[in-house]
Amino acid sequence: MRNDKENLIVRLTFELAIEVVKFSEEIRKNNRFEMASQIFRSGTSIGANIREAQNAESKRDFIHKFKISAKEADELEYWLELCKASEFYPNPNEKLLKNLKSVILIISKIISTSKKA
Repeated sequence: MRNDKENLIVRLTFELAIEVVKFSEEIRKNNRFEMASQIFRSGTSIGANIREAQNAESKRDFIHKFKISAKEADELEYWLELCKASEFYPNPNEKLLKNLKSVILIISKIISTSKKA
């Protein structure tokens, strides 16, 4: 099922993961290791599951992996909102938030389109 041509969602989730790594390191500098770990795990898992979906064994498996990515994206959004609302954490930058919103929309569209096909 793998196709090695340029894939928008694979690229976007990789770029998102880079932003997540940077932000989690910024949080670690403030000795907030638990939050940094939560953000790192959920934020990098999105792209990892998307990459895994590229080798899905079936359409059902493909959709399942994308659903996992959607859940991880929602979790990341939660942690970032918590950072914004708390005085103890730095605010995530606009690029990170914008990239996450784009990824969430694209993942949702891919899931709904894949279910119809």
